[in-house]
Amino acid sequence: MVTSTKKTVPMLPLRGVIVYPSMVLHLDVGRDKSVQALEKALMNDHLIFLATQKDVGMENPDKEDIYHIGTLSKVKQMLKLPNNTIRVLVEGISRGEIVTFTDDEESFEVDISVIEEESVQDVEAQALSRSLLSQFEKYTKLSKKVTSETYATVSDIDDPGRMADIIASHLSLKMKEKQSVLETLDAKERMKKLISIIKNERDVLAMEKKIGQRVKQSMERTQKEYYLREQMKAIQQELGERDGKTGEVAELKERIETANMPEPVEKAAYKELDRYEKIPTSSAESSVIRNYIDWLVNVPWTEKTEDVHDIDRSSRILDEQHYALDRVKERVLEFLAVKQLTNSMKGPILCLVGPPGVGKTSLAKSIAESLGRKFVRISLGGVRDEAEIRGHRRTYIGAMPGRLIQGMKKAGTINPVFLLDEIDKMSNDFRGDPSAAMLEVLDPEQNKYFSDHYIEETYDLSNVMFVATANNIATIPAPLLDRMELIQISGYTEIEKSHIAREHLLPKQQEEHGLTKGQIQLRDDALLMLIREYTREAGVRNLERQLATLCRKAAKIIVSKEKKRVVVTKQTLPDHLGKPLYRYGQREKEDQIGVATGLAYTTVGGDTLSIEVSLSSGKGKLILTGKLGDVMKESAQAAFSYIRSRSDTLNIEADFHEKYDVHIHVPEGAVPKDGPSAGITMATALISALTKRPVRKEVGMTGEITLLGRVLPIGGLKEKTLSAHRAGLTKIIAPVENKKDLDDIPDSVKDQLEFTFVSHLDDVLKIALHEEVGE
Repeated sequence: MVTSTKKTVPMLPLRGVIVYPSMVLHLDVGRDKSVQALEKALMNDHLIFLATQKDVGMENPDKEDIYHIGTLSKVKQMLKLPNNTIRVLVEGISRGEIVTFTDDEESFEVDISVIEEESVQDVEAQALSRSLLSQFEKYTKLSKKVTSETYATVSDIDDPGRMADIIASHLSLKMKEKQSVLETLDAKERMKKLISIIKNERDVLAMEKKIGQRVKQSMERTQKEYYLREQMKAIQQELGERDGKTGEVAELKERIETANMPEPVEKAAYKELDRYEKIPTSSAESSVIRNYIDWLVNVPWTEKTEDVHDIDRSSRILDEQHYALDRVKERVLEFLAVKQLTNSMKGPILCLVGPPGVGKTSLAKSIAESLGRKFVRISLGGVRDEAEIRGHRRTYIGAMPGRLIQGMKKAGTINPVFLLDEIDKMSNDFRGDPSAAMLEVLDPEQNKYFSDHYIEETYDLSNVMFVATANNIATIPAPLLDRMELIQISGYTEIEKSHIAREHLLPKQQEEHGLTKGQIQLRDDALLMLIREYTREAGVRNLERQLATLCRKAAKIIVSKEKKRVVVTKQTLPDHLGKPLYRYGQREKEDQIGVATGLAYTTVGGDTLSIEVSLSSGKGKLILTGKLGDVMKESAQAAFSYIRSRSDTLNIEADFHEKYDVHIHVPEGAVPKDGPSAGITMATALISALTKRPVRKEVGMTGEITLLGRVLPIGGLKEKTLSAHRAGLTKIIAPVENKKDLDDIPDSVKDQLEFTFVSHLDDVLKIALHEEVGE
């Protein structure tokens, strides 16, 4: 039951505080009106009405700014403090509601309706009381602000309404919630409301406790790690290790930040760094992770050099360092011109094909210098493991990136000139096919996303200018060959070799052997003899070796003080180098029966072949010797069949194949020989032997023959022509379809040779054979 009586009392507005009935509390009062209200209360019956302000910051509240439900209290004590503040002890008596509000400028006075609450002891009230007490007990176990003694005090209260008020006073609630409890006049409703509030508060406290434990554990772990790191630092300093792993991790982190990696790569690097920091140094995996991070930060990801867009400068560099080779120089200058116009072009993939010693590798260096790019070279000769190109998986012991990534690290930029030397000498076995791995590298559409097994992240190779070198394109797989732009580099003429020796090779060897320009002089006739009789090659490698020998001989003579200067002439050259190694001039000294000179193309340039035919009594056996390949054997069979079919026209006995054994031999039997271009040479030598008509010694020939006697085109006419010129031949017979290749032959050689282009073997015989025996 709730009853009410009227009463007029002074009012004290409270800020941030609510006083419940039966609650004893100290209040600090400082406002003038509040002090006057206290004094009035002391002069009468010590009663005062305590009501809470809605807005804590308001200094002079009005009727609307104060909650109408408050607590009628009794002033128990009052003490003046030094700072003009009064501390008062009040005790709540009962609830009250403001009926009339009076503000007389000195203090607040209100007419209130005092709400008297009678104790309820029915079954529902007892059940609610027990439930509330149980919830409060659980709350006290979670909350640090409520002690177990408080719970013991509350549990001794018999009146449910009073117990609810005391419990509400100990809860950490917002002001509106506390006021709501105060305004709930029915004790049962008040207990229900408090049960709901406490349940919610318990959930909040449980979550706070859980969060607090998690934070505590995290802080404890952090403090533990900090403590252990400090201990580790101290131990490492005592052992002489400067910063230990902590400093190393910091250094690696800084290097990752400054490496300008793509976002996925940087993310992978930080992930590995985090693993590295947690793994003990003694662990085997620690060194694996460290090596991997080192590779990631050392490989260039964005660093690049600016191309030199000066065509004249580039042309000058190429001309200074290389004589002839006009086609290659032109291709490089074209690339520079297009790059200058577009300012964005994928690096071309060139393949320089030619014999050894023609300057393929040094030409790649000159290309790099002319472009202003870094130069890096890897040799692919003998590479048979795919991992050499793509790298090893990191799961293997001693794993490393492939040669491509190693080369990029060495270059330090993403746009070097990258030389793939001896690309034709790769092979394959059970470890994979490296040429297949090179397909991705040398494909402009794919190499932007090159994948190395060790690095794992994609790497952009599209800015690289790849230059490959090869001696023989026949050994390069067709798919790989299709991805490269082939540039053939033929051998040098005598004039070109003389110029290269004078301008490049001899000065280089003089410098390497400590000789000045005047201490050794090589006369022109001696140089020409050196080229003709001491070297026989397409390039200039052996020529450089012979010049090095001359420089060594000269150095010995000068040091032993025999002479101050060495002059090498045609007459003294054999004294320094010994007897000539090769015979220059006519391949054959005289016209001979059954001997024809063919022109061949090898991986080391052009060469001449003497094909000899002898007849002996027999039953028509065809014997082939000289380590011939299958193609040459088939050419011999085709020539033999053609002669049998045309025996009457050629004035040859129709049954010669039944009376004679034919032996075809190509000298230098230790050297393997193959190719179709010896067909007309074999046929000419065979017809010469059968008709007894000599072959002209000054004639060299090349061409493939069919069963009908047609002469088919061949390759490598320039190289074959140079070999004929070196051998001293003056007339060249070649297929008519190769007439277009005359433009590739230097004028200095072309002017000294007489070319005849034929379409049928009959045309060959008219030129190569004498008309009659003994003519």
